[in-house]
Amino acid sequence: MTNLVLFDAPGPKAKRLSLILNILALVAVAAGIAWIIYTLAAPRVYPGANPGEEIVQPGYFDPSRWHIFFGEGSGELWGAIGQGVWATLSAAGVAAILALLIGMVFALLSNAPSRWVRIPTTVVLEFFRGMPVLLMMFFLLIVIFPGAPFWAVVGGLALYNGAIIGEILRAGLKALPRGQREAGLTIGLTSLSTRILIEFPQAFKQMTPIIVAQLVVLLKDTSLGYIVSYPELVRKTMNHLATYYGTDYRMSFFLVTLVIYLAINMLVSTFARYLSKRMTK
Repeated sequence: MTNLVLFDAPGPKAKRLSLILNILALVAVAAGIAWIIYTLAAPRVYPGANPGEEIVQPGYFDPSRWHIFFGEGSGELWGAIGQGVWATLSAAGVAAILALLIGMVFALLSNAPSRWVRIPTTVVLEFFRGMPVLLMMFFLLIVIFPGAPFWAVVGGLALYNGAIIGEILRAGLKALPRGQREAGLTIGLTSLSTRILIEFPQAFKQMTPIIVAQLVVLLKDTSLGYIVSYPELVRKTMNHLATYYGTDYRMSFFLVTLVIYLAINMLVSTFARYLSKRMTK
């Protein structure tokens, strides 16, 4: 049987050109990284109080900017950072559970047979998708949860991401063969039972990578809690701790916060790939 391809196999010239472009791209990326490292490591020069006076401070990789993380009293510092991490993960975890539940409800209502249910649901979905998350948090903090920034952050993230997940699940339900629903109805299940017991598990299985990617976005959006005074990781490090220890350590706290976020997101992404492989077996 002949293998059909959508494009011609590259010849020697095309392969050589692709290799050259890849090498140039790698060199450009390496040069960019080297420039960033050099810029951060270079001494910082600031104008002094008197004309012509300059104040020279060590670069951001100098040990004097990092000793607070390893010296005496560093345990209390890392404990405070741990509190920020826990606040971020707790808000993200509760919001993720609520977003999945809200998404299921939205997907169920947007696929209802009655247009009197579908149309209002579509309007509500578009409203939550179009409203900025931060404005939603402000509304909840002012009107629904005054003095409770945790629930304002959780509610804003749950409503916005629930609307997105609802659209994802709706697309997953639409992509299923009609025979799945007809089989459920044939064996005596109600329309609702067929949706929940037969169609939703398959839609979740198909859309798991997209849903997990949206949950990663939800995790990163917890940083918006900074604005509504919720002590998540960014507010804890870049506001509370950086103010306490002084501006000399601001970039150090920035890099620590960045590494923590990258580590958490990489763990979530790795789990998503593992889960996707397990569900496709």
